[in-house]
Amino acid sequence: MKRKLSTYDLTLVGMFAALMAVGANITSWAPFLQIANVPLSMQPFFCILAGLLLGSRLGALSMIIYALIGIAGAPVFAQFNGGIGVIFSSTGGFIISYIFTAYAVGKILELSKEKKKFTFFTASFVGIILIYIIGTTYMWLALNVWINAPMSYGTAWAVMAWFIVKDAAFTILGALIAPRIYFAVTRATNKRIAA
Repeated sequence: MKRKLSTYDLTLVGMFAALMAVGANITSWAPFLQIANVPLSMQPFFCILAGLLLGSRLGALSMIIYALIGIAGAPVFAQFNGGIGVIFSSTGGFIISYIFTAYAVGKILELSKEKKKFTFFTASFVGIILIYIIGTTYMWLALNVWINAPMSYGTAWAVMAWFIVKDAAFTILGALIAPRIYFAVTRATNKRIAA
């Protein structure tokens, strides 16, 4: 039976929902954070970190809260957009992918008997692969089915190539720092972050 959410849990969930909003718009505050005109969104980084630190249940919940806040109209999606229309745009699949990714990343860590660095790396890279498979496939479907801007599946992946390089680098960074945060908080509070 799942335990009830505590104030501590809700604080962590809210914090990661807020970090997703910041991560979506970081180049709006710091326009120099671009490579070849590709904005350095921090959303995949924070999504994977949520799964690693909060676990499958709370990590996914934080992504659901983030998505619902944006769907309700708050300007928390990229370029300070909000509303349900964003979900039906070509990038809407990435928002959806964050829920599944945080859950999967957290579950991998939870199922691991020993929390070794290798486990954090494995979970992180499963996460970034999931984000790109779901997000890019959704983008291709959106463009070809309801946006009426036909694009081949190969071209869709080629478009995402710049982002993959950036997100792979951030994934490595996240996998390196997550164990330090995880074990530091575990020692300091006598309880695991992940629920």
